[in-house]
Amino acid sequence: MSTAPRLAAAKRDWGHDETGCTVLHIDMDAFYASLEVARHPELRGRPVIIGTGPRSVVSAASYEARRYGINSAMPSARARQLCPDGVFLPVDMRYYRSVSREIMTTIFHAVTDQVEQVSVDEGYMDVSGALLAWKRPSAIGAWIRAEVERRFHVTCSVGVAANKLIAKMASTNAKPNGMLLIPKARSAEFVQLMPLRGIPGIGPSLEKRLNSWGIDSVADLAATSMETLQRATGSPAAAHGLWMASRGLDDRTVTPVRVEKSIGSEETLLEDTTDQRVVCRLLREACDEVAGSLRRRGFVARTVTVKLRFADLSYRTRSRTLQRPVDTASALYPQCVRLLHEMLGMDMDACDAPLTKLIRLAGMSVSGLSDTAATAVQPSLDDMLEEAESADASTTSDRRRRAEAALDAVRQRFGNQAVKFGA
Repeated sequence: MSTAPRLAAAKRDWGHDETGCTVLHIDMDAFYASLEVARHPELRGRPVIIGTGPRSVVSAASYEARRYGINSAMPSARARQLCPDGVFLPVDMRYYRSVSREIMTTIFHAVTDQVEQVSVDEGYMDVSGALLAWKRPSAIGAWIRAEVERRFHVTCSVGVAANKLIAKMASTNAKPNGMLLIPKARSAEFVQLMPLRGIPGIGPSLEKRLNSWGIDSVADLAATSMETLQRATGSPAAAHGLWMASRGLDDRTVTPVRVEKSIGSEETLLEDTTDQRVVCRLLREACDEVAGSLRRRGFVARTVTVKLRFADLSYRTRSRTLQRPVDTASALYPQCVRLLHEMLGMDMDACDAPLTKLIRLAGMSVSGLSDTAATAVQPSLDDMLEEAESADASTTSDRRRRAEAALDAVRQRFGNQAVKFGA
């Protein structure tokens, strides 16, 4: 659910010269909410909000719900106040991801293999290699919009431009259910029409900093020297990026294979707690989910991070890089408990003691990912001794991994809740 500003003046005919406009950005319209309406047609026309629970936040809202002032990341309780008659539904990520995967595979990849998926509901395409068959990029965009609606009963918006920046800004301003072509020669004119927040990556903090230097729009940004931008941002790299963006320039290429940087899971408690058993249960379930995801995707991880959010909404993280890459909950969970104790200044043996701060949210993630098949794992001395003494030359780690792989098979057949990892 995009909250980027849209400008009515930008949603117009910018011309029909498609020369060099080989980048498409496709963004699904209110994707989660639209998918729920697609499988529950009786909800059509009603305000649908994805996100339930007294302490949850809105993940998506239909356009009918947005008229009430409901936006993503808004507390669900606040959304209920704004729209008491709205239809509130839980997040069903498995369903959303499965439809997303089918759209990307059967529609986007039917045009070209140069597809970069950046989230469950948006992606870029470089269609330069497909123009021999399709002739015009806008013809591809029109076909994608029609096919997505015909086959999946949801709509999407398309931006057609010479680079990723302008294509994304164009799709944002084409919403909902539209397409916007920005000719290459008019890229700078288009972007300089926008407010600062219209440029992806400029958030409230950077906007406020730029405002303090008298920069209130992208047109102001384009008129600012590189030296001034460096002083305003405190970063040569950030200044260069802003200078480029304000002129409609972007040298990033569409990258078909995205390297995953991390996998994580976190959960907000219904009530703040100091009960260590409750927090450890959340961490144990997060480890189980993340480890299963690692194995499904064929990754191992070297770094584990624990995240805590406290009652005052502040948060803290702590990480540890492991000696060997892992993909099992049995290896991740003990590390998470150690990190939890370290963050709160507790004794490592204080397994049942109350925590020293009220916890609102707990979660963990892994990073330093590498392909399982291509990653060499050096056995430890303990492993070698255990292998020598074991009848089947296996180690405890081997047996635990086989056990968790068996859990994967049970869940695949009977559902994720069929069996859980035990401490």
